[in-house]
Amino acid sequence: MPSTRHAAAAEAFLAPPAMPDADDRTRDRVLSAVLENGPVSAAELGDLLGFTPAAVRRHLDHLERNGVIEVKRVTKAGSGAGRPARRYVLSSQGQSTLGDDYLNIASSALHRLQELAGEDAVRAYAEERFSDMERRYAPEVEAAGDDITARAMALSRALSRDRFVASAHSIEAKAPLPAALSSVQLCQGHCPIQRLAAEFPVFCDTETEVFSRLVGVDVRRLSTLAQGGHVCTTHIPTGRPAATASPDVAVQSGNPYQESNNQQERP
Repeated sequence: MPSTRHAAAAEAFLAPPAMPDADDRTRDRVLSAVLENGPVSAAELGDLLGFTPAAVRRHLDHLERNGVIEVKRVTKAGSGAGRPARRYVLSSQGQSTLGDDYLNIASSALHRLQELAGEDAVRAYAEERFSDMERRYAPEVEAAGDDITARAMALSRALSRDRFVASAHSIEAKAPLPAALSSVQLCQGHCPIQRLAAEFPVFCDTETEVFSRLVGVDVRRLSTLAQGGHVCTTHIPTGRPAATASPDVAVQSGNPYQESNNQQERP
C-alpha cells in the first residue's frame, strides 16, 4: 500500500544515522596504531592494543583489502639472510582519508599561479605557509636551550601537537666512529598536504629549511611521504652546537642552509 511505503520511507529518512559498530571502532584503533607506529608488525600491534593475533590480522586484512594500509617487506638489521618481515604502513589512500580535503582545488590554484607568475611565486607561497609554523614553534624550540637533541625533541612535540604524528629518536655514534656523527632521526607519520607536495616538491624543501633554522644545524631529508616513503624522515646531526637565530632574522637574511639542502638529492 502506498501510504505504508511512504511512511516507511519517511521513517528511514528521519532515522538517525547508524552508529559505527564494534568492528568499525576496533578497525579505527588499528588504523590509528598503524599510523602512529608504522612500519609495524601484526604481533607488535597485538601487544600495543591488547588484541589476539587472529583478531589483529582480521582487521589488518580488511584494511588492506580496502586499500587503506599496505605491506612493506622489511629486513631487520642483523637478522642475516632471512625472509623480510611483513610490516604495515598507511597507503596513499589511507593518508588521504586523514586530511587531504580541498587539495584538488589547491592543486588547480597552484598550477594556475605557476603558469601566471612562475616557480618563484609558488615558492613564495610555500614560504609564507610555513612561516607561521616557524613563528609558533620557535619559542618552544628556543626554550630547549642549545642542545641539538633537546631542540629536535621539542620540534617533534610541536609537530605532534599539530597532528603530524612525529617522533624523534637519538642515534649515538659508537666507537670507532666519532661522537660528532651522532644524530636524531625525526619522523612524521602524517602529512596533510601529501598529494600537493608530490606535485610541488618545494613544500618539502621549504619545510626542511624551516627545520634547519629551528634546530640550528643543517638537516637532511632522507625520505618523504610525498615521494613514496612510509614516513617523512629528517636526519638531524647533533655533534655540533646550534647556530640559533630568530625566525624573522633568518627569513630576512636568507636560509644559511638553503644551498646545502637544495643540493641534496630528493628522496
